[in-house]
Amino acid sequence: MTLYPELIASVLYQATGSEEVIEPVYFYIGIVFGLQGIYVTALFVTSWVMSGTWLAGMLTVAWFIINRIDTTRIEYSIPLRENWALPYFACQVAALTGYLKNNINTSVERFCYLLVSASTYTFMMMWEYSHYLLFLQAISLFLLDSFSLMQTDKVHEVYKIYLLSLFLGYLLQFENPALLVSPLLSLVASLMLAKCLQLNVKKGTRIARMMKVMYFYLIFTLTVMLNIVMKTFVPHKENGHMLKFLEAKFGLNMTKNFTMNWLLCQESLQAPSQDFFLRLTQSSLLPFYILVLIICLFSVIQAIFRRINGKPLKEIVTLEDGQIGERPEIVYHVIHTILLGSLAMVLEGMKYLWTPYVCMLAAFGVCSPELWMTLFKWLRLRAVHPIFLALILSMAVPTIIGFSLWKEFFPRIMTELSELQEFYDPDTVELMTWIKRQAPVAAVFAGSPQLMGVIKLCTGWMVTNLPLYNDEDLLKRNENIYQIYSKRSAEDIYKILTSYKANYLIVEDAICNEVGTMRGCRVKDLLDIANGHVVCEEGDNFTYSKYGRFCHEIKINYSPYVNYFTRVYWNRSYFVYKINTVISFQS
Repeated sequence: MTLYPELIASVLYQATGSEEVIEPVYFYIGIVFGLQGIYVTALFVTSWVMSGTWLAGMLTVAWFIINRIDTTRIEYSIPLRENWALPYFACQVAALTGYLKNNINTSVERFCYLLVSASTYTFMMMWEYSHYLLFLQAISLFLLDSFSLMQTDKVHEVYKIYLLSLFLGYLLQFENPALLVSPLLSLVASLMLAKCLQLNVKKGTRIARMMKVMYFYLIFTLTVMLNIVMKTFVPHKENGHMLKFLEAKFGLNMTKNFTMNWLLCQESLQAPSQDFFLRLTQSSLLPFYILVLIICLFSVIQAIFRRINGKPLKEIVTLEDGQIGERPEIVYHVIHTILLGSLAMVLEGMKYLWTPYVCMLAAFGVCSPELWMTLFKWLRLRAVHPIFLALILSMAVPTIIGFSLWKEFFPRIMTELSELQEFYDPDTVELMTWIKRQAPVAAVFAGSPQLMGVIKLCTGWMVTNLPLYNDEDLLKRNENIYQIYSKRSAEDIYKILTSYKANYLIVEDAICNEVGTMRGCRVKDLLDIANGHVVCEEGDNFTYSKYGRFCHEIKINYSPYVNYFTRVYWNRSYFVYKINTVISFQS
């Protein structure tokens, strides 16, 4: 469950003597919000390092805050692992940006290297999906090195950091097999094995170009083979459901599986909505990002062709050169943002990884004289001295953007900050109060994963399942418990619940009588499809089951339902049933 964040928070809480000063929950919230401050600061520093001006950092922060609906989930999901992990990844990216720069002094380079090492390892320990994000970063560095856009030695030093972090993470996460079968390990191991071959292909000849293609093929083949070998010999259950989901997502495999269809219906796993792009456009972020990305991308492509034709890498890129694509840290961010953006276009939940770097890259671009100089060199501007105009625009454009954002969004933000909102859900509060006062301490509750998470946090009582979706066993457990909303017999439901040693069952009216969501994505619809209770013929759906829907039938209090379950509490939203240990079959 990746509980190192809670372990660290508890140690800090005890070590700082905060028991008498602040309640644990507020201490925890304070740490998470403090990490978000570090997150934004790291983006500020990254944009500043790339552009050379603090104006870029200020604009990055402004865009991040204005678009916070799309940059972070901290406002409504504080304990998420990503809220603990992404600040460390932002620090790693900031340090990596400095490390990739040409002509930095030795002490700065050493500091950046150490910060990359520490933040990479910490990031990996905080989030179970961290190695996938680092895999994308490794691909970016691989492409950067393959096209001879930076020093090979620096890239391979970062590869060593990945290997060390994976090794330490494997040990400290109790021999987590997910890290051994991760694509990151396979890719980095393949790159290290092919290092000698890579040294012999960086020439401008036609043979070298053919060797370059073969080198890409070699890396791809080695990576796939190593990953297959690791998965063959290392026992694991790592994210098999993710592969099945991707197959279903891209139409490669049609399925009736409840879990897969339920995941496909989740908003965060859908393609992003038009509202997302509209919000980014209204804040002027998306137009400037596209402008900056296009200029940088074309400049990078020019630099790649120069390398292919045998021209050496420039150690110093001056403003007069107008070649922003020659800077390795810029090339890295261009490739990285394209990879993250591609994922965000498929899965809306990935926007929380992509949008913060959209803010950073757009702010860097409009504040960078080199970007404007690159554009003017293409346009062959002669009427005005291009260097002078580039310097003017790099200050004037962000200033104008800043004032327009201040005028339009600052009053809204102040209004939102002045609003005091209160959680109001009396039915849930009543349910939690009843559990604390009436339920036995050893009671085990069964119900929807979301409600079980609330019960676990609010009361501490044991539950059968939790809203965790990164493990196949937990997903199967959730599917089995969800059967209380299917058309199954009382005996079937009783056997399922007792197999998980549940003592109490909670039925939610909102799920049982769900009408608000898109038809076909309601829990009860997905269960009917998975259980074969819905048959599709010539475009029409026909429902068949010899039993009524369990969550409806149990409320009527007739046999056989009363033989297995006894209602002990109810309100407008929840019905609580005690699962009988001694079954009476009297009608």
